[in-house]
Amino acid sequence: MRTILHADLDAFYASVEELDEPSLRGKPVIVGGDPGGRGVVSAASYAARRFGVHSAMPLRTAARLCPDGVFLPGRPDRYRDLSRQVMTIFAAYTPLVEPLSLDEAFLDVTSSREAFGSGETIARTIKQRVLDEVGLVVSVGVATNKLCAKVASDLRKPDALVVVPPGGEAAFLAPLPVSRLWGVGPQARQALAEYGVATVGQLAALPAGTLRRRFGSHGADLAERARGFDPSPVVPSQGAKSIGHELTFDRDVTDPARLEATLLDLAESVASRLRHHDLAAGGVQLKLRYEGFETITRQMPLPSQTRESGPIHAAGVSLLRKVLSAERAVRLIGLTAINLADAQQLTLFDGADRKDRLTRSIDAVRERFGERAITRARLIGHRDRRRFDFGERPPAPPDDE
Repeated sequence: MRTILHADLDAFYASVEELDEPSLRGKPVIVGGDPGGRGVVSAASYAARRFGVHSAMPLRTAARLCPDGVFLPGRPDRYRDLSRQVMTIFAAYTPLVEPLSLDEAFLDVTSSREAFGSGETIARTIKQRVLDEVGLVVSVGVATNKLCAKVASDLRKPDALVVVPPGGEAAFLAPLPVSRLWGVGPQARQALAEYGVATVGQLAALPAGTLRRRFGSHGADLAERARGFDPSPVVPSQGAKSIGHELTFDRDVTDPARLEATLLDLAESVASRLRHHDLAAGGVQLKLRYEGFETITRQMPLPSQTRESGPIHAAGVSLLRKVLSAERAVRLIGLTAINLADAQQLTLFDGADRKDRLTRSIDAVRERFGERAITRARLIGHRDRRRFDFGERPPAPPDDE
């Protein structure tokens, strides 16, 4: 019988801000930037959530709901540093740690029980160590599979510890709303409501044939999850799955030249991070968010693996020209390197070694004196400081955008 933990740091970004500035404790802390800006909420403390503020909400909406909120821009480097400390604690109890993001991970502690005790005992030990050594609170769910462990960790936040007993998976899930299950988004909820299904137990009672006819092969998966069955393994992180940057404009942009220049800025930053991690991209993904928050993504392969900004920018521009609508203004643009691979062998051929030394020299100057110490002439007057970087972690499950 497996023992799986899902550990999730409570209100991570906001909690880090409170950790470093104790005067913020108990106040409605909202991480994301200027409340009058065009961005969205990255994290909200539990005090802010009582006003209805939640992640991905436009900052202006959050400001209306919580006018006395403490709005902070966020510090990605600090969050990554504390995340590494927490993940190191997790790894002390099992090598089978699967990070989902900076603030949550699955742990398979099946083989650790003899050395460290039951799943509940390991969970309590981890919670105390994270609090004592890092100063943060982590909620933990314990179960025989990933599905139930993740649902459990989220049930009694903050500072939760919920154990699902072996054999009790279906009973644990039964009274919960179907939205708790993976793969049940708004459309699936609406379809299930037509059958009178609102809870997981009601879903589990539906004939498997009905689900297959309505949802196809996905219906069989839903039936298994509703009964608490999830055989998926905990897969240790194998490094970055994608590396990207995105930018929210202060004002919506319609000028294609400015969008292409912005892509060059993003490509420079993405390429620099690829070189820092000795990775190369095999493809590029473009993200556009129009006014009204409609978001589209498009991707294409690169002719060869690269960590140079030129090919990454060219692919981004090619995608942009295919999808850009002249009648619509762009609110956000993002560029992501995908299909990553080890880049150590790239400098051995085609004279790439000289170019690689040059770009690394530029990276070193920028790291020491700031990213604008050396810039392309084309970017003068175009660079925007309101960028957000992401990647260097396994991707989160896709949203409904």
